[in-house]
Amino acid sequence: MSGLSLKELNNEIPVRLASGHRLCAGCAESIIARQVLMGTEKDVAVSCSTGCFEVSTTIFPYTSWKVPMVHTAFGNGAAGAAGLETAYKSLKRQGKTDKDIKFVNFAGDGATYDIGLQALSGAMERGHDMLFVCFNNEAYMNTGIQRSSATEKGASTTTSWNGSESYGKKEFPKDMTAVMVAHNIPYVAQAAPHAWRDLVQKAQKAFNCGGPSFINAISPCPRGWRFASSDTISISKLAVETCVWPLFEVENGEYHLSPESQRIADGKAEKKPVTDWFASQGRFKHLMDERWSDVVEDIQIELDRRWNKLIKLSDMSSGSE
Repeated sequence: MSGLSLKELNNEIPVRLASGHRLCAGCAESIIARQVLMGTEKDVAVSCSTGCFEVSTTIFPYTSWKVPMVHTAFGNGAAGAAGLETAYKSLKRQGKTDKDIKFVNFAGDGATYDIGLQALSGAMERGHDMLFVCFNNEAYMNTGIQRSSATEKGASTTTSWNGSESYGKKEFPKDMTAVMVAHNIPYVAQAAPHAWRDLVQKAQKAFNCGGPSFINAISPCPRGWRFASSDTISISKLAVETCVWPLFEVENGEYHLSPESQRIADGKAEKKPVTDWFASQGRFKHLMDERWSDVVEDIQIELDRRWNKLIKLSDMSSGSE
Protein backbone atom coordinates (compact mmCIF):
# COMPACT_ATOMS: atom_id res chain seq x y z
CA MET A 1 0.00 0.00 0.00
CA SER A 2 2.88 2.41 0.71
CA GLY A 3 3.85 2.46 -2.98
CA LEU A 4 0.54 3.96 -4.06
CA SER A 5 0.11 7.56 -5.16
CA LEU A 6 -1.88 9.95 -2.98
CA LYS A 7 -4.81 9.70 -5.40
CA GLU A 8 -4.66 5.90 -5.32
CA LEU A 9 -4.48 5.92 -1.52
CA ASN A 10 -7.57 8.12 -1.42
CA ASN A 11 -9.36 5.59 -3.60
CA GLU A 12 -8.03 2.58 -1.63
CA ILE A 13 -8.72 3.82 1.92
CA PRO A 14 -12.21 5.00 2.91
CA VAL A 15 -12.56 8.68 3.83
CA ARG A 16 -12.51 8.80 7.63
CA LEU A 17 -12.40 12.56 8.13
CA ALA A 18 -14.75 14.50 5.89
CA SER A 19 -14.22 17.99 4.52
CA GLY A 20 -16.40 20.80 5.80
CA HIS A 21 -14.85 20.98 9.25
CA ARG A 22 -14.20 24.41 10.76
CA LEU A 23 -10.44 24.40 11.21
CA CYS A 24 -8.75 27.62 10.11
CA ALA A 25 -7.74 27.96 6.47
CA GLY A 26 -4.25 26.55 6.13
CA CYS A 27 -4.37 24.52 9.36
CA ALA A 28 -2.16 21.44 9.03
CA GLU A 29 -4.07 19.29 11.53
CA SER A 30 -6.65 17.88 9.13
CA ILE A 31 -3.90 17.19 6.57
CA ILE A 32 -1.91 15.23 9.14
CA ALA A 33 -4.95 13.34 10.41
CA ARG A 34 -6.03 12.25 6.94
CA GLN A 35 -2.51 11.05 6.20
CA VAL A 36 -2.32 9.12 9.48
CA LEU A 37 -5.71 7.51 8.84
CA MET A 38 -4.42 6.33 5.44
CA GLY A 39 -1.95 4.19 7.38
CA THR A 40 -4.33 1.28 7.86
CA GLU A 41 -7.07 -0.44 5.88
CA LYS A 42 -8.55 -1.88 9.08
CA ASP A 43 -11.37 -0.40 11.12
CA VAL A 44 -10.30 2.58 13.25
CA ALA A 45 -11.64 4.01 16.50
CA VAL A 46 -10.52 7.56 17.26
CA SER A 47 -10.05 9.43 20.52
CA CYS A 48 -9.50 13.19 20.49
CA SER A 49 -8.09 15.26 23.31
CA THR A 50 -9.68 18.68 23.73
CA GLY A 51 -8.13 21.20 21.36
CA CYS A 52 -8.50 22.93 18.00
CA PHE A 53 -8.95 19.64 16.15
CA GLU A 54 -11.65 18.21 18.41
CA VAL A 55 -13.55 21.50 18.65
CA SER A 56 -13.49 22.19 14.91
CA THR A 57 -14.51 18.71 13.74
CA THR A 58 -17.36 18.14 16.21
CA ILE A 59 -19.37 21.35 16.49
CA PHE A 60 -22.83 20.13 17.59
CA PRO A 61 -24.95 19.00 15.84
CA TYR A 62 -22.40 18.33 13.11
CA THR A 63 -19.39 16.03 12.85
CA SER A 64 -16.66 15.47 10.28
CA TRP A 65 -15.98 11.95 11.57
CA LYS A 66 -16.97 8.89 9.53
CA VAL A 67 -15.52 6.49 12.12
CA PRO A 68 -16.31 6.02 15.83
CA MET A 69 -14.86 8.96 17.73
CA VAL A 70 -14.81 9.87 21.42
CA HIS A 71 -13.95 13.30 22.81
CA THR A 72 -11.80 13.34 25.93
CA ALA A 73 -10.62 16.15 28.17
CA PHE A 74 -7.30 17.95 27.74
CA GLY A 75 -5.46 15.66 30.11
CA ASN A 76 -6.80 12.17 29.48
CA GLY A 77 -6.69 11.55 25.74
CA ALA A 78 -4.27 8.65 26.07
CA ALA A 79 -6.34 7.17 28.90
CA GLY A 80 -9.44 7.39 26.70
CA ALA A 81 -7.76 5.56 23.82
CA ALA A 82 -6.31 3.00 26.25
CA GLY A 83 -9.79 2.42 27.67
CA LEU A 84 -11.21 1.79 24.20
CA GLU A 85 -8.40 -0.66 23.42
CA THR A 86 -8.87 -2.48 26.73
CA ALA A 87 -12.65 -2.80 26.27
CA TYR A 88 -12.09 -4.11 22.73
CA LYS A 89 -9.66 -6.77 23.96
CA SER A 90 -12.20 -7.85 26.58
CA LEU A 91 -14.94 -8.16 23.96
CA LYS A 92 -12.61 -10.22 21.78
CA ARG A 93 -11.78 -12.58 24.63
CA GLN A 94 -15.50 -13.02 25.29
CA GLY A 95 -16.13 -13.79 21.63
CA LYS A 96 -18.42 -10.78 21.27
CA THR A 97 -16.51 -9.32 18.32
CA ASP A 98 -14.25 -10.65 15.61
CA LYS A 99 -13.37 -7.26 14.13
CA ASP A 100 -9.76 -6.14 13.77
CA ILE A 101 -9.74 -2.57 15.08
CA LYS A 102 -6.92 -0.03 15.41
CA PHE A 103 -6.93 2.78 17.99
CA VAL A 104 -5.53 6.28 17.67
CA ASN A 105 -5.62 9.41 19.80
CA PHE A 106 -5.08 12.86 18.29
CA ALA A 107 -3.90 15.68 20.55
CA GLY A 108 -2.23 19.07 20.38
CA ASP A 109 1.09 19.80 22.04
CA GLY A 110 -0.62 21.18 25.15
CA ALA A 111 -2.48 17.89 25.61
CA THR A 112 0.73 15.95 24.87
CA TYR A 113 3.75 17.80 26.24
CA ASP A 114 2.00 19.32 29.27
CA ILE A 115 -1.51 18.56 30.50
CA GLY A 116 -1.76 15.06 29.04
CA LEU A 117 1.79 13.86 29.75
CA GLN A 118 0.89 11.74 32.79
CA ALA A 119 -1.89 9.83 30.99
CA LEU A 120 0.30 9.43 27.89
CA SER A 121 3.25 8.11 29.88
CA GLY A 122 1.00 5.66 31.72
CA ALA A 123 -0.58 4.30 28.54
CA MET A 124 2.80 3.82 26.90
CA GLU A 125 4.27 2.13 29.99
CA ARG A 126 1.31 -0.26 30.24
CA GLY A 127 1.82 -1.33 26.64
CA HIS A 128 -1.58 -0.55 25.12
CA ASP A 129 -1.78 -1.35 21.41
CA MET A 130 -2.58 2.21 20.32
CA LEU A 131 -1.13 5.11 18.37
CA PHE A 132 -0.83 8.57 19.90
CA VAL A 133 -0.42 11.44 17.41
CA CYS A 134 0.68 14.90 18.50
CA PHE A 135 -0.26 17.88 16.32
CA ASN A 136 2.69 20.02 17.38
CA ASN A 137 1.70 23.62 16.62
CA GLU A 138 3.92 24.78 19.47
CA ALA A 139 1.37 26.60 21.64
CA TYR A 140 -2.12 26.43 23.14
CA MET A 141 -3.73 27.71 19.95
CA ASN A 142 -7.32 26.77 20.85
CA THR A 143 -7.34 28.93 23.99
CA GLY A 144 -5.44 31.98 22.77
CA ILE A 145 -1.88 31.18 21.59
CA GLN A 146 -0.32 30.72 25.05
CA ARG A 147 3.15 29.20 25.28
CA SER A 148 3.56 25.49 25.96
CA SER A 149 6.68 23.45 26.67
CA ALA A 150 6.74 22.73 22.91
CA THR A 151 7.05 26.43 22.03
CA GLU A 152 10.40 27.33 20.53
CA LYS A 153 12.79 29.65 22.29
CA GLY A 154 12.34 33.24 21.11
CA ALA A 155 8.74 32.80 19.96
CA SER A 156 6.29 35.52 20.87
CA THR A 157 3.02 34.21 22.34
CA THR A 158 0.30 35.78 24.47
CA THR A 159 2.07 34.57 27.62
CA SER A 160 5.66 34.98 26.41
CA TRP A 161 5.49 38.18 24.45
CA ASN A 162 8.39 40.12 23.04
CA GLY A 163 9.05 43.73 23.95
CA SER A 164 11.76 46.21 24.83
CA GLU A 165 13.08 43.93 27.58
CA SER A 166 12.05 40.49 26.33
CA TYR A 167 12.76 38.44 23.20
CA GLY A 168 9.84 36.04 23.75
CA LYS A 169 9.93 32.57 25.29
CA LYS A 170 13.11 32.05 27.30
CA GLU A 171 13.30 28.26 27.28
CA PHE A 172 14.13 25.70 24.61
CA PRO A 173 11.30 23.29 23.71
CA LYS A 174 11.01 19.98 25.49
CA ASP A 175 12.22 17.03 23.39
CA MET A 176 9.00 15.07 23.65
CA THR A 177 10.05 12.59 21.00
CA ALA A 178 13.04 11.61 23.14
CA VAL A 179 10.75 11.31 26.16
CA MET A 180 8.67 8.76 24.25
CA VAL A 181 11.76 6.88 23.08
CA ALA A 182 12.77 6.59 26.75
CA HIS A 183 9.58 4.59 27.35
CA ASN A 184 11.09 1.78 25.24
CA ILE A 185 7.98 1.43 23.09
CA PRO A 186 8.14 -0.31 19.69
CA TYR A 187 7.74 2.73 17.44
CA VAL A 188 8.33 6.49 17.70
CA ALA A 189 8.66 8.98 14.83
CA GLN A 190 8.76 12.64 13.85
CA ALA A 191 6.81 13.59 10.75
CA ALA A 192 5.66 16.62 8.76
CA PRO A 193 2.61 17.14 6.53
CA HIS A 194 4.52 18.16 3.39
CA ALA A 195 6.25 14.74 3.36
CA TRP A 196 2.99 12.85 2.90
CA ARG A 197 4.41 9.52 1.76
CA ASP A 198 6.85 9.49 4.67
CA LEU A 199 4.02 10.25 7.11
CA VAL A 200 1.69 7.56 5.70
CA GLN A 201 4.47 4.97 5.86
CA LYS A 202 5.23 5.93 9.46
CA ALA A 203 1.54 5.59 10.32
CA GLN A 204 1.54 2.13 8.74
CA LYS A 205 4.47 1.07 10.91
CA ALA A 206 2.89 2.61 14.00
CA PHE A 207 -0.44 0.82 13.50
CA ASN A 208 1.30 -2.49 12.82
CA CYS A 209 4.03 -2.47 15.49
CA GLY A 210 2.00 -4.61 17.89
CA GLY A 211 2.14 -2.21 20.83
CA PRO A 212 2.14 1.46 21.81
CA SER A 213 3.40 3.94 19.24
CA PHE A 214 3.86 7.71 19.04
CA ILE A 215 4.08 10.12 16.10
CA ASN A 216 5.09 13.71 16.73
CA ALA A 217 4.01 15.75 13.70
CA ILE A 218 4.87 19.40 13.25
CA SER A 219 1.64 21.27 12.51
CA PRO A 220 2.19 24.78 11.11
CA CYS A 221 -0.45 27.19 12.42
CA PRO A 222 -1.08 30.30 10.27
CA ARG A 223 -2.91 32.10 13.09
CA GLY A 224 -0.42 31.47 15.87
CA TRP A 225 2.77 31.48 13.80
CA ARG A 226 1.62 34.43 11.67
CA PHE A 227 2.14 33.39 8.09
CA ALA A 228 -0.15 33.33 5.05
CA SER A 229 -2.56 30.37 5.08
CA SER A 230 -1.34 29.37 1.62
CA ASP A 231 2.20 28.80 2.95
CA THR A 232 1.50 25.87 5.31
CA ILE A 233 3.24 23.22 3.23
CA SER A 234 6.27 25.40 2.42
CA ILE A 235 6.62 26.24 6.13
CA SER A 236 6.51 22.52 6.94
CA LYS A 237 9.27 21.86 4.41
CA LEU A 238 11.37 24.72 5.79
CA ALA A 239 11.17 23.23 9.29
CA VAL A 240 12.95 20.14 7.96
CA GLU A 241 15.42 22.07 5.80
CA THR A 242 16.58 24.15 8.80
CA CYS A 243 16.69 21.04 11.04
CA VAL A 244 14.26 22.74 13.39
CA TRP A 245 12.19 19.57 12.85
CA PRO A 246 14.26 16.63 11.55
CA LEU A 247 12.38 13.65 10.16
CA PHE A 248 13.30 10.30 11.69
CA GLU A 249 11.92 7.15 13.29
CA VAL A 250 12.97 4.95 16.18
CA GLU A 251 12.04 1.30 15.72
CA ASN A 252 12.68 -0.84 18.80
CA GLY A 253 15.36 1.61 19.92
CA GLU A 254 17.07 1.89 16.53
CA TYR A 255 17.27 5.41 15.05
CA HIS A 256 16.82 5.97 11.32
CA LEU A 257 16.81 9.34 9.58
CA SER A 258 14.06 9.71 7.01
CA PRO A 259 15.20 10.32 3.39
CA GLU A 260 14.72 14.10 3.43
CA SER A 261 16.79 14.56 6.60
CA GLN A 262 19.27 11.88 5.55
CA ARG A 263 20.10 13.91 2.44
CA ILE A 264 20.96 16.87 4.66
CA ALA A 265 23.10 14.67 6.91
CA ASP A 266 24.93 13.32 3.85
CA GLY A 267 25.57 16.82 2.50
CA LYS A 268 23.37 16.17 -0.56
CA ALA A 269 20.89 18.87 0.45
CA GLU A 270 21.44 22.28 2.01
CA LYS A 271 21.04 22.71 5.74
CA LYS A 272 19.46 26.15 5.90
CA PRO A 273 20.17 28.58 8.78
CA VAL A 274 17.61 29.11 11.51
CA THR A 275 17.29 32.76 10.42
CA ASP A 276 15.39 31.49 7.35
CA TRP A 277 12.91 29.90 9.76
CA PHE A 278 12.58 33.09 11.80
CA ALA A 279 12.10 35.25 8.71
CA SER A 280 9.17 33.11 7.55
CA GLN A 281 6.90 33.77 10.55
CA GLY A 282 5.60 36.81 12.39
CA ARG A 283 6.06 35.21 15.81
CA PHE A 284 9.84 35.50 15.31
CA LYS A 285 10.11 38.79 13.41
CA HIS A 286 11.52 40.62 16.44
CA LEU A 287 14.52 38.26 16.46
CA MET A 288 15.69 39.79 13.19
CA ASP A 289 16.60 42.92 15.18
CA GLU A 290 20.36 43.12 15.73
CA ARG A 291 19.96 43.48 19.49
CA TRP A 292 18.79 39.86 19.71
CA SER A 293 21.63 38.46 17.61
CA ASP A 294 23.12 36.65 20.63
CA VAL A 295 19.77 34.92 21.20
CA VAL A 296 19.64 33.82 17.57
CA GLU A 297 23.20 32.50 17.83
CA ASP A 298 22.30 30.61 21.01
CA ILE A 299 19.30 29.00 19.29
CA GLN A 300 21.38 28.00 16.26
CA ILE A 301 24.00 26.40 18.53
CA GLU A 302 21.36 24.36 20.34
CA LEU A 303 19.70 23.27 17.09
CA ASP A 304 23.08 22.16 15.74
CA ARG A 305 23.80 20.25 18.95
CA ARG A 306 20.49 18.37 18.76
CA TRP A 307 20.94 17.72 15.04
CA ASN A 308 24.47 16.36 15.45
CA LYS A 309 23.32 14.15 18.32
CA LEU A 310 20.56 12.74 16.12
CA ILE A 311 23.03 12.00 13.33
CA LYS A 312 25.27 10.13 15.77
CA LEU A 313 22.34 8.07 17.10
CA SER A 314 21.36 7.20 13.53
CA ASP A 315 24.93 6.30 12.58
CA MET A 316 25.26 4.09 15.66
CA SER A 317 22.04 2.27 14.77
CA SER A 318 23.18 1.71 11.19
CA GLY A 319 26.61 0.50 12.32
CA SER A 320 28.48 3.26 10.47
CA GLU A 321 30.25 4.34 13.65
